[in-house]
Amino acid sequence: MNEIVALGQIQTARIPGSAMMVPPRLTRRAKAAIVVRLLLNEGADIPLEDLPDALQASLTQQMGAMRTIDRETLASVVEEFAHELDSIGLSFPGGIAGAITALDGKISKQTAERLRKEAGVREMGDPWDRLRGLDAAQLLPMVENESIEVAAVVLSKLKVSLAAELLGKLPGPKARQITYAVSLTSNVAPQAVERIGISLAGQLDNVKVKAFETGPVERVGAILNSSTSLTRDDMLSGLEETDQGFATAVRKAIFTFANIPARVSPRDIPAILRLADQSQLVIALAGAEAAGMKNVQDFILENMSGRMADQLREDVADAGVVKPSDAEDAMSAFVTVIREMEADGNLQLIVEEDEEA
Repeated sequence: MNEIVALGQIQTARIPGSAMMVPPRLTRRAKAAIVVRLLLNEGADIPLEDLPDALQASLTQQMGAMRTIDRETLASVVEEFAHELDSIGLSFPGGIAGAITALDGKISKQTAERLRKEAGVREMGDPWDRLRGLDAAQLLPMVENESIEVAAVVLSKLKVSLAAELLGKLPGPKARQITYAVSLTSNVAPQAVERIGISLAGQLDNVKVKAFETGPVERVGAILNSSTSLTRDDMLSGLEETDQGFATAVRKAIFTFANIPARVSPRDIPAILRLADQSQLVIALAGAEAAGMKNVQDFILENMSGRMADQLREDVADAGVVKPSDAEDAMSAFVTVIREMEADGNLQLIVEEDEEA
């Protein structure tokens, strides 16, 4: 795209190192129009929408004013364009907005956000493409805080499936108002739709970048998951004395060997066993009864094939008494397998409901 714009700015009539002369009657805009037309004819996908509006309009007007070009002229313009391409060693994105986009994922979100605010620029591209990339839960607060008319425009610009999901999350009365307002959007000007998109996308740019990807409950829960049972119990007792509500939330976020019967579906046990280390499983089961978790041992053995369960019972009996530290390490390894399966989407832990619920 940059090369096409550069071609439109060429003023020389003779190509260096060539005897071919570009016909003087061609303006810079005309040469750019010829190249664009040729590329379109060849099926090239040219992102002309990325050009400034003034250049898009100028190019369209130029193409509308042209009729036919002879082969000699076409060859001259193509050769000139090819020469321009060959002479370019490296190109950079235009402006700070383009640079931030080019470095997306390479620099921190905090740095990108600070640079964007300092330069007073928003993220490049069609704002509606950014909004369509969000899920219904992310779009819901925006729609709830906007007027009925704006919400109707938003639904009209989204994919049908996403719009339907978003509509289902809204309160009934407001959802009906928005649905009716969609019928009144026929005469909304494209400029107004674009301004709405820019405004909503701007809300994404103004969201504060969080230092942590997860909340405090999840972070503390993950830390205590990997702690020894003695440390975990001590920390939870301390949290309950300081903040009962936070301690309760952390307990729900914690998943240990003792939580398996309550939070793992029986049908998932065979899949977990296929990934678990067999020797570690024997040690974990052997130490479960002494650790007061006979119910976990029974739950695991009852939800596998009878033959495999009998074999494991023999192995556990042969293992005899195991060290509590070895048993805890083996239990942690088994829990890690479950956590990894959950992260990969291969199983879903059961969410324990509140007693009051």
